[in-house]
Amino acid sequence: MREIVVDTETTGLDPGEGHRIVEIACIELVHHVPTGRNFHRYVNPEREISEEALAVHGITAEFLANQAPFAAIVDELLSFIGSDRLVIHNAEFDLSFLNAELARLQRGPIISEFIDTLGLARVRFPGAPASLDALCRRFDIDLSDRIEHGAEIDCGLLAAVYLELLGGRQPGLDFTMPASDVTLTERIVRPSRSHSPSAEEMTAHQAMLRMLTDPIWLVNG
Repeated sequence: MREIVVDTETTGLDPGEGHRIVEIACIELVHHVPTGRNFHRYVNPEREISEEALAVHGITAEFLANQAPFAAIVDELLSFIGSDRLVIHNAEFDLSFLNAELARLQRGPIISEFIDTLGLARVRFPGAPASLDALCRRFDIDLSDRIEHGAEIDCGLLAAVYLELLGGRQPGLDFTMPASDVTLTERIVRPSRSHSPSAEEMTAHQAMLRMLTDPIWLVNG
């Protein structure tokens, strides 16, 4: 089963006010485990970034000025996502921005099934904090590299959180090994052996029986 973890960073909180995506990251999962196939792009939003958003992700307009606009990456993005199920933390936010970007290009909205890990966490841990940071702390997932929010690092953290929300990875299982790294060993075929005892084995067996006193198979019931 293939799933795609998705995260975005934006210029603000509301696409209805014209805010745009500035970064998008996707991680491919197969049977809930990352395969190593990722999609990550910074995006020129072609507009200013709100101070609130800049304080969250730290991605500046100067940096984004040299990045491609969403129109230049949309086909690659949609090809990577395909029609598989999406895994998103606070899905309403990210999907509203993605669909707003698609609408600007006169493209249809994303209609894939999705799992909202925010809702999943609230069902599993009612009343407890359900932010990505809080869930990482709950599951003892390393946050040391997360100085600021970023789609790429948050996507990796979310993939780990999602697996824990589903019950955690079983020790000893490694689903991430590429098929090309698996070596198939040819079965060694040995000649069949006779199950009948040899004359020497029968002689030794009879000698052992003569050493027994009061064997149970000779006791009258």
